Amino acid sequence: MPNSPSQILDQVACELKLSAASVERTRQLLDDGNTVAFITRYRKDQTGGLDEDQIRTIERETGSLRQLAARKATILKSIEAQGKLTSELREEIDSASSLRRLEDLYLPFKAKKQTLATLARERGLAPLAEQILGGEFDPAELEARSAPFVDAGGSLATIADVKAGVAHLMAEQFSERADVRDRARQILGQTAELVVSKIATADAESDAIQPSSQPTADKAVPGQPAEESLSVCQRKRQKLERVLQDYFGFRERLDRVRPHRVLAINRGERGKVLRVKLGRDMEAIQAKGQSLLVSEDHSHRAFLLECARDAMQRLVVPSLEREIRRELTEHAEAHAVGVFARNLRKLLLQPPVHGRRVLAIDPGFKSGCQLAALDAFGTVLGHNTIHLVGGEENVQSARTQLAELVTVHELSAIAIGNGSGCRETEEVVADVIAYELAGRGVEYAIVNGAGASVYSASTLGREELSEYDAIYRGAVSIGRRLIDPLSELVKINPANIGVGMYQHDVKAKHLRESLDAVVESCVNYVGVDVNAASPALLSYVSGLNQLTARRLYEYRQEHGPFRSREQLKDVPGIGEATFVQSAGFLRIVGGDESLDATWIHPESYSVATKLLGRFGCTLADFAEALASKGELDLAALAQELDVGELLLKDILSALRRPGRDPREDLPAPAFRSGIMKLDDVEPGMELSGTVINVVDFGAFVDIGLSDSALIHISHLADRFIRDPHDVVSIGDVLSVWVLSVDKERRRVALTAIAPGSQSRTNPPERQETAEPKPARKPSRPRQTKRSSGQRAESRPRPPKFRKRPTTPAKPITQQMVEGAEPMRSFSDLVQYYEVKEKDTPEEGEA
Repeated sequence: MPNSPSQILDQVACELKLSAASVERTRQLLDDGNTVAFITRYRKDQTGGLDEDQIRTIERETGSLRQLAARKATILKSIEAQGKLTSELREEIDSASSLRRLEDLYLPFKAKKQTLATLARERGLAPLAEQILGGEFDPAELEARSAPFVDAGGSLATIADVKAGVAHLMAEQFSERADVRDRARQILGQTAELVVSKIATADAESDAIQPSSQPTADKAVPGQPAEESLSVCQRKRQKLERVLQDYFGFRERLDRVRPHRVLAINRGERGKVLRVKLGRDMEAIQAKGQSLLVSEDHSHRAFLLECARDAMQRLVVPSLEREIRRELTEHAEAHAVGVFARNLRKLLLQPPVHGRRVLAIDPGFKSGCQLAALDAFGTVLGHNTIHLVGGEENVQSARTQLAELVTVHELSAIAIGNGSGCRETEEVVADVIAYELAGRGVEYAIVNGAGASVYSASTLGREELSEYDAIYRGAVSIGRRLIDPLSELVKINPANIGVGMYQHDVKAKHLRESLDAVVESCVNYVGVDVNAASPALLSYVSGLNQLTARRLYEYRQEHGPFRSREQLKDVPGIGEATFVQSAGFLRIVGGDESLDATWIHPESYSVATKLLGRFGCTLADFAEALASKGELDLAALAQELDVGELLLKDILSALRRPGRDPREDLPAPAFRSGIMKLDDVEPGMELSGTVINVVDFGAFVDIGLSDSALIHISHLADRFIRDPHDVVSIGDVLSVWVLSVDKERRRVALTAIAPGSQSRTNPPERQETAEPKPARKPSRPRQTKRSSGQRAESRPRPPKFRKRPTTPAKPITQQMVEGAEPMRSFSDLVQYYEVKEKDTPEEGEA
């Protein structure tokens, strides 16, 4: 196992299938304080063109190996100080390839807590245990050898007590054997099952309601608060039971348990609804442990076998079970964070809407819908509150005020938050567009409103919109998310954006670190207009932090817009090192230096200037001049300019498209003017839908209804797929077909496989009802349009569909229902949904 720096780099290079030189240079750049974003974009020639993911992997893997090497050094030093380090032990420690193996080897030498074995050691029984283990006397002499340790008035009152103490010492020594733990771990990993059962209500209540040791004389009505509290607990429990009912009696091998199931089971265990244990072959574990611990010809074999059995049953297996549960949870949490990160990246990189004035609506019932009119840059033009509940007079007044706000401020787009009341608001908006605003080219879009209320009450929200009440700040945030999603969403804790899977069950620190890395990656991938960016956005720029971002913002407020990148050095706290890391990501449009508006780093301006001179053109007409030259010999040109070939390629690309926003290459937001109803949807219909969330068991798709529809993983593709992210991601527009419609529960099951296609789909999964359904998502019209010049339709027409030919369906088997046998056709899945319908809880409960 590598311990030296060079060995660590060589191993990482081998594992990642990269050149050792690239890995070494990348690690050196990281050690020198360069950010991942800076290395990815401006040090390609040094790294060999590694992408961001590869660089982060190198950072993570080399860091883990360095941590392992440091831990080895600490352990070796500790054991050596105890005078117990042998050459064989040193070799084993040096060759350990994981922290788990390392800790197994160190276990016998760790400081012990107060245990039965430590008590026996304190009573002087260690020498007797060593004599028994070494076979220094005949078993018939055991009682005689034990007699001197008997203390009639103490804890060792009898010979049996002495034997028990010796057995505890033996059990501890056996349990610390690294080879025994490793073999038992292997058996558990290969054969153990996760076994889940429902906790009876009475048992849960007895656990939850314990006699209080505190006086209760202050209660006005004795017993009443407890009864009310119990009633609340019962309601919460019943809700959780409905969500987790498919896990009652759940049993699955450890190597097959999916991450989202682990998190759902953990949630049920915390809520005292589920009891979880590991089903294992204890006899096989005992047999292997005893064969390793006790030789066939040992004189004290019978006694030692009992000690070995106790060690495995009481110490080794429970310890390994806790370790396995912990590792299952850690793996599941890491997977959930990965799902969240991928979805978050897609959400942050949604293309902005340029040049359109927006009416933002934060829907609500009791407090009404908050409206905010924004110009194309997100500046508030006006605001109002309308009420969509109540009599006809209220609704008509709301329609009038909404149309008036759009007309007065010449708005062309409406952003509706997807919170409570979105469906009702959408219906009114669609009707107003069709009548009061007919012919004005107004369209609307549904915007993810998660976290808007958090922003409205935050310090940043109060600072940016201090002149407006908190209820309107949320609406402003929703509107700005449509205008520029990245600039607005960075102001909110990523964990509050509901595009993940069980993100609230993941450790906050782990989640925050991972999601911050995603936000940082997105911000530096897009770049920042330094004269328009908020402190929140600037804080994610390479080389900057919250303090330097705040100082840069305050400098801009005091001295006016920056005229050049060189001026950034005048900001307190931005020295040469910070400038180098950040300057390339901070754009200045309309400044003194035209290159400041490009991706070209100031350190490469001389090369860019030479290129412009060589082509005899300015930045504005470089693309045309380059096209007229035909194919370039990049290798020769790079040698002539004394610059790396990869860097030269990036400079040419930046000169060709100076103000390029990479989000422009992605599909623009889809606007619409009408809605579709559940009554319009029938099995067999072909629809267009947008993916709004991707989870382990499938994808939620917006097809134009108030609730999203589900494509199960087995119907995402006509081939076997293990991870839905391999074929779909948030924002993808798909052609889908309706499998079944449950109008009572407002559920629609979809397939992305065209009818008649020969498919080899995944075996059906157990219905994943424990997965919380995403917040109410936007409706989707039967057709989308991306330009505002089209006239709005007066009424949406029912979508066209074609029914699949009906053929007698072959009944599904019980094995298909249980997931043990794959399904054969669409009709099988329809039957499966009908069978599971009665047992499936409402979506969204989790």
